[in-house]
Amino acid sequence: MPHSHIETLPLRARPGVVARLIAAVTAVASRRRDRQRLGQLDAHLLRDIGLEAQDARRESAKPFWQS
Repeated sequence: MPHSHIETLPLRARPGVVARLIAAVTAVASRRRDRQRLGQLDAHLLRDIGLEAQDARRESAKPFWQS
């Protein structure tokens, strides 16, 4: 039986792909956490950071994938 040789190419990710993916996941998780916390603030704390309650509710209701 003839012996054949199959050459395989190494699997390489483009440089930075993994880093960009990690950065994107981190940003989404941070955005989600920040919006949840914003939704928990009372009117006094919202005034301290210069937001109206309606604006905070609108922002905290956004899905995590929207910026």
